[in-house]
Amino acid sequence: MFHGSTVGGQAEIIVALDEPSLDDAQRLMDRLDGRARFYKVGLQLFTAAGASAIAAVKERGARVFLDLKLHDIPNTVASSVSSARGLGVDLCTIHLSGGPEMAAAAVEAAGGATTILGVTVLTSSDETTLRVCGVGGSVVEQVGRLAAMGWGAGVRGFVASALEVERLRGQLGPQALLVIPGVRPVGVAVGDQKRIAAPVDVVRKGATHLVIGRPISRAEDPAGAFDSIALEIAGV
Repeated sequence: MFHGSTVGGQAEIIVALDEPSLDDAQRLMDRLDGRARFYKVGLQLFTAAGASAIAAVKERGARVFLDLKLHDIPNTVASSVSSARGLGVDLCTIHLSGGPEMAAAAVEAAGGATTILGVTVLTSSDETTLRVCGVGGSVVEQVGRLAAMGWGAGVRGFVASALEVERLRGQLGPQALLVIPGVRPVGVAVGDQKRIAAPVDVVRKGATHLVIGRPISRAEDPAGAFDSIALEIAGV
């Protein structure tokens, strides 16, 4: 099983390959010139290029975070995780709102070769979003409930916003992977994210991995942007 960084070690940057084609993703990886050792392949790129996107990352000696946020009946999710495992995926996301049976099926199908990450509440959502969807309470409460349920089902990695990192670290202890998107260096446009924080703050609160897309991929100098963020979190 992939363990990655733990609390007390240096957090790792996962660069999001949120690109419309494999050629675009390859160009971004070229511009990063071997700096990134972990890439996220999400819905956009996977829909465009499929397993070729995963192979392209692995050919560079980097690890793969397959972020498809699986949410279906337990058997379908288990079959999808098994396929991802066969492709050599290191991290694979499921929506914890699919329930404990689905989560447990995903963990079993991963077989210790792929680490399952449970998505709690999307960083583009807020309490208004939850309320419209019929979920009571605050975002923090919902994140905690879903994380507790996932932990009971065997999930040991979680995706949440920067605002919930500290609570999750206290709730789950030092061994949980906390993979945090919505990270925005000071001065970078927020975009469609609602619950964000600066890289250094996220690491101080206990994140093991930072998922960073546009602040690197849309920078004039992606390699320089990566180096700047890496230097910032190295001092934590």
